[in-house]
Amino acid sequence: MRGNLASSSISIACSAALALPLTLSSALVSEAAAASRPPASDESGYTQSLPLKAARPADRSAGPAGAAEQGLAERDVRTFSLVGVVWEDERAELHGTVQVRTRAVATGAWSSWQDVETHNHEHAADRGTAEGDSERVRGATAPLWVGESDGVEVRVRAADAELAPLPEGLRLELVEPGSEPPPQGRTGEEDEPGDVAGAVDGPESDGGFVSVDIPGLAESVAAAASQLLLPALSQEETEAQAEAGVQQVAMVDAAAAPFIGPRPAIVTRAGWGADESLRETGFLYTSTIKAAFVHHTATGNNYTCSEAPSVIRSIYRYHTQSMGWRDIGYNFTIDKCGKIYEGRAGGVAKPVMGAHTLGFNSKTTGIAVLGTYSSTNPPSASVTAVAKLTAWKLGLHGADPSGKVVLTSGGSGKYAKGVNVNLHVISGHRDGYNTDCPGGRLYSMLGTARSVSAAYQGR
Repeated sequence: MRGNLASSSISIACSAALALPLTLSSALVSEAAAASRPPASDESGYTQSLPLKAARPADRSAGPAGAAEQGLAERDVRTFSLVGVVWEDERAELHGTVQVRTRAVATGAWSSWQDVETHNHEHAADRGTAEGDSERVRGATAPLWVGESDGVEVRVRAADAELAPLPEGLRLELVEPGSEPPPQGRTGEEDEPGDVAGAVDGPESDGGFVSVDIPGLAESVAAAASQLLLPALSQEETEAQAEAGVQQVAMVDAAAAPFIGPRPAIVTRAGWGADESLRETGFLYTSTIKAAFVHHTATGNNYTCSEAPSVIRSIYRYHTQSMGWRDIGYNFTIDKCGKIYEGRAGGVAKPVMGAHTLGFNSKTTGIAVLGTYSSTNPPSASVTAVAKLTAWKLGLHGADPSGKVVLTSGGSGKYAKGVNVNLHVISGHRDGYNTDCPGGRLYSMLGTARSVSAAYQGR
């Protein structure tokens, strides 16, 4: 390992972020987080929630009123850019089809019918955790990005209304991401966003918050919230940060440090415009990271790279306000141009507990590529970004991207709770759950991602 720090700024960042006493104080974290949160407004986005209605009698195929088909007729609405359908019982499944038509603001033209991915409950917090068992959580389709629109029509049809009627309480969610806020401060490497709470080994089954009591925490949170980008680090700089972590709080294994890939550039939550008032306060951690699950967001591919922050803000609002999660479910997202974005709050270098792979959120990180890759090839830039990100993130915890690991299922449907499963260190969502995610085309590229990631680690 190269022991000399590459720059004084990295030394300052490591000292501020890592030389910290590890004592529990969730109240302090909550107070600091709340202090950094501006109030929500229309400028920061909003959601229109419209109850679906039973189809006319002539349109019903079978079953009681509304059991076979529900929807909304063509109508004018406030502007929105992302759609989804939610229902009351989070464990209920929607067996059937959801289709929408939307009217573009720019042209006034109506789109053709578009399919919305119906099976989304496999992206969720594990059962038995506070987040997974919360009464706020709802069942939902995947969200679909449609671009700025002001008209909508939707139809939901059961595949077999007698065997599996539609879930109760169906609502159409129309999400407006809001305008991206202007830059709020520096874009250098003085602080690491979210690295104000330490990664702590401890109980995970109760879903409780694990945080640390740090003098000046409120100020650190406020400073981190203004940083828009974590710049890429060289191999030497990355190893210097890792060494500082070993010396200060044993953030990584000393033996693993030589196999940490260089840190890629990461757009922070402030960088993509996260409204921090939407998420729950405090941070939630797992004990370590042994594997990464790769996803696609199933939001469609009709977005430009400049729109990616808006797509992420929309997903974030859909996850927290429509689905009832504590924060966005993914730990990281990657756009079609290969840009990497911070996901769930708590520190990009920390083992933040996500809600991305039901049954396997413990000791894993979730990486979602924006788009739908069932029949469309993922851009090579996105696959390369997966490799770069995993080389760094997995390397912090001593994991070999080309290897395998045994994980214990928390109950996923595919694997019963308590079953030990042998998985790739870089796995697709379908490896842990019966789902198409991350789409067949992206899944077929994971072998390449594993080998390239291992090469970035110097293996």
